[in-house]
Amino acid sequence: MGDQEVKLFSLWASPFGKRVEIALKIKGIKYEYFEEDLSNKSSELLKYNPVHKKLPVLLHNGKPVCESLVILEYIDETWKSERSLLPEDPYARAMARFWAKFIDDKCIAAMWGARKNSEGQEEGIEELTEHLKTLENELKGKKFFGGDEIGLVDITADLIALWLGVLLELKGIELLTKEKFPRLCEWIDDYLDHQIIKETLPDRETYRDFLLKAKF
Repeated sequence: MGDQEVKLFSLWASPFGKRVEIALKIKGIKYEYFEEDLSNKSSELLKYNPVHKKLPVLLHNGKPVCESLVILEYIDETWKSERSLLPEDPYARAMARFWAKFIDDKCIAAMWGARKNSEGQEEGIEELTEHLKTLENELKGKKFFGGDEIGLVDITADLIALWLGVLLELKGIELLTKEKFPRLCEWIDDYLDHQIIKETLPDRETYRDFLLKAKF
């Protein structure tokens, strides 16, 4: 597509920002990275995302795109000559969008509930358990949610692959185990073993230290 100015404003520990980094790397898109400080948001972040003032923000040729799932689809539609993150079949594409939204709308809300220290934690754990069962069933017969290769749903689920396991460990909650969710745990192993994922996500101990300091 010729010369392209691609900039990403994010935070190293943000699973939402990591989604965008992974997509850019899978597509082979060169980009410039800008680390943000959420306690002192840059003028660029406030300029390019004046509505939510949140990360990540992708800047493409001076035009900002916000919200991680929106950015993922924008990347896929803009750089069509590279490997697609979504299936070609319209129904399969719709289903991928459905599961990505399920993870963002249902799973993440339950994760926040499970991290509570008192009231509401039990309900959050119950909800999270049911949602993980749903994902476990969806993975049957497939290596990744997208089939043989990592796709939109897998990238969206990066919170489950790393963030959730560390959070549950810190809270002393035994939930995401191979005995309870064998297929989902196998997916986590395959996902985290992918070269691009290993290059992009922080290691478990570094992330654990971050969550401890952030008092999650």
